[in-house]
Amino acid sequence: GARGIIKGPYYLIKDKDQLIFVVAPGKNGSEYNKTIGFFSNFPGMQSYQCLYGQGILVMQRNDELEEAKEFKVVTLTAGRGVVVPAGWGMGLVNTGSNFLIVLRTSFLDESLEDSSSILEKQGFAYYVVEKKGEIAFEQNPNYSVYPQISTE
Repeated sequence: GARGIIKGPYYLIKDKDQLIFVVAPGKNGSEYNKTIGFFSNFPGMQSYQCLYGQGILVMQRNDELEEAKEFKVVTLTAGRGVVVPAGWGMGLVNTGSNFLIVLRTSFLDESLEDSSSILEKQGFAYYVVEKKGEIAFEQNPNYSVYPQISTE
């Protein structure tokens, strides 16, 4: 199963107010390649546009004790836009066989990005894994609360 080992199978391309995430295909054990993810301290929403590939955008909202309160997944395919609400964490997971390329279309000052709780708990509340050829969600043992997974 997933062990929560974080590796960096992705690249960031930055230019002025734009940021492109490129996540390589593949897995780390049974877990699909992903970005580390971050929580935004920005008071507004963040918008993302999938340019190429297929994957999942995971969103998580934590309580004051850094336990997961809500967990959402959005399936990404080329052309799909997603809005991440203020205060939510997000990460990208490549579940396809090609690169996953996603553009953040809203400006976010890097000082407002916080990955510390994700690094401390080795990911979000669920890992996106392959089980018997299917996409599945495995609980991250570093959390004590596992909210129901909702889709958007």
